[in-house]
Amino acid sequence: MHSPFARLLPIAAIAAVLAACAAPMSPSAEWTTWEDGYAEYAALATAEGDIGLSATTEPRRYILSQNGALRGVEAAAARRGDILVRHEPGAGFAVVETRDPGAYARFANVIVPDVVTTWRAPTTQVAFEAEVGDPPSSGSADAFFDLQWGHVPVRATAAWAAGVRGADVVVAVLDSGFDLDHPDLAPQWTEPFLGADFTGEGLAYGLADTFSHGTHVAGTVAAAQNDFGVIGVAPDAKLVPIKVLGDEGSGSFADVMSGMLHAAAVGADVANMSLGAFFPQRAYCDDDGCYSAREAAGLKVAMQRVANFVTWSGTLIVTSAGNEAFDLDKTADLLVLPAGLAQVVSVSATAPVGWATDPGNTDFDGLASYSNYGRSAITVSAPGGDLEYPGNEACTVAGLARPCFVFDLVFSTGNGGWYWSAGTSMA
Repeated sequence: MHSPFARLLPIAAIAAVLAACAAPMSPSAEWTTWEDGYAEYAALATAEGDIGLSATTEPRRYILSQNGALRGVEAAAARRGDILVRHEPGAGFAVVETRDPGAYARFANVIVPDVVTTWRAPTTQVAFEAEVGDPPSSGSADAFFDLQWGHVPVRATAAWAAGVRGADVVVAVLDSGFDLDHPDLAPQWTEPFLGADFTGEGLAYGLADTFSHGTHVAGTVAAAQNDFGVIGVAPDAKLVPIKVLGDEGSGSFADVMSGMLHAAAVGADVANMSLGAFFPQRAYCDDDGCYSAREAAGLKVAMQRVANFVTWSGTLIVTSAGNEAFDLDKTADLLVLPAGLAQVVSVSATAPVGWATDPGNTDFDGLASYSNYGRSAITVSAPGGDLEYPGNEACTVAGLARPCFVFDLVFSTGNGGWYWSAGTSMA
């Protein structure tokens, strides 16, 4: 299903669209608890009527959410001949494919159509392949570690020297597909293997474009220190690859929330979510149809409940803040998910400018040009890279000659190799 939420519009364009749409009520930007969100969701449901609960001619996926256990859904779906796609009764979460979502109103107090959207902005992902010899015969131990300037501002080597390397920590990476056989990542998967695919595409990355966002993120977290390639910030941690987005970056809210619950179910200490969706909090219309304020509010309530459950289960959720250069203190008309949820760590991006021209320069703390920011929304910043260096002259670092601006990006694993990229995903 295509969704109008998939378009990451400029603020002015969003305002124009919203002005043309009916919006009887709008949820506020500040929800500090799920009760706040549900109270507004319920008010919107009363104001707008049963939008989203009317019967349809074709089956559609709906997210069901309940504060507390969600019981009775399985039997109801079986009686009706509906498809119960997922059911996590303890988390108060289910996904059902039905023509009549109203039939489930006695089980769940939030029922909202599942939405497919773009969770990362492709224009902010810039990758350059490193032309390297086949590992491990490159002649140097972890030969590309010298390209990883991001370890300096986070003081990774000092942490390693103190014995803090991620041992006994499990990090779930919720993303698109992965190069499961990459030599820097293959030793890092948990034993037994706990990865999962919620997209139907298969867990492995399958596009001809060999960059692979999920692989790059996983390597940044925990690429092995194994005498070739790169080194992750936590090289002794174990990884759980969870595919919640298609390889091109789109995915549904139901799949993302299912991945979050899987991270908790397998006992991950951290769930890394280098993904984000931005859409209006009020009614929204385009050529593909309309979504109500109630439905937008319902998506946030459902995701907040999942985040609460995951956090209470002992899994810390870490999210990218987004690559739209928004001041999130001044975007009351937008929902920002998952970064705008309570119970999550939201990360903005920093970068040097011209690091390769002066590798001794330790100014790594400038806000990246694309990074979202704002005191109300950002928990911490981290190295994400940038393309702000103005020149095109060549520099050489660790034996690789490239335009100088390339080295300001983040270097990590990719599908079948190693790549540079930039974004709050990397941060």
